[in-house]
Amino acid sequence: MIVTTIVLGIGLIACVFDVRTRRIPNALTFSAALAGLLFHFAQSGAAGAQFSASGWVVGLLLLIPFFVVGGMGGGDVKLVAALGAWLGPSHTFWLAIYANLAGGAMAICLALSRGYLRRAVSNVGTILHFWSVEGIKAVPGFTLESSASPRLAYAIPILVGTMVTLWL
Repeated sequence: MIVTTIVLGIGLIACVFDVRTRRIPNALTFSAALAGLLFHFAQSGAAGAQFSASGWVVGLLLLIPFFVVGGMGGGDVKLVAALGAWLGPSHTFWLAIYANLAGGAMAICLALSRGYLRRAVSNVGTILHFWSVEGIKAVPGFTLESSASPRLAYAIPILVGTMVTLWL
């Protein structure tokens, strides 16, 4: 129960920062990851630390490709990794899956509400074509830094993915 409360608290704090500033502070993500590692070490020794570190690595590895191609901010990646330090590798895998599903659904809703859906679908086609020709890498003009498209505070779908993972 304590892990659930802490993980949801971290997610809520990240959402507040992300909605207000479009950033998730390193102080939050790094301290949360370290606290998860220390907590699990205190609970189960080296096995607990390994469990925590494995969750952190899984969170990092699952989302870093999205960051590398410019489709996700580094704070989002570090948030999932920090939550992974609390939840362990298996739960972190499902958290990332559910967060991506929630993020996709929220992105579609955002695009619909802003009259941007046709353009978003066209952009996906452009990106896929670019990748088929150039390989998978950041597409000039289609990264978070360079795109004029509506932005989603991704801590929200990460929190939704966390809640679904904990619920299931």
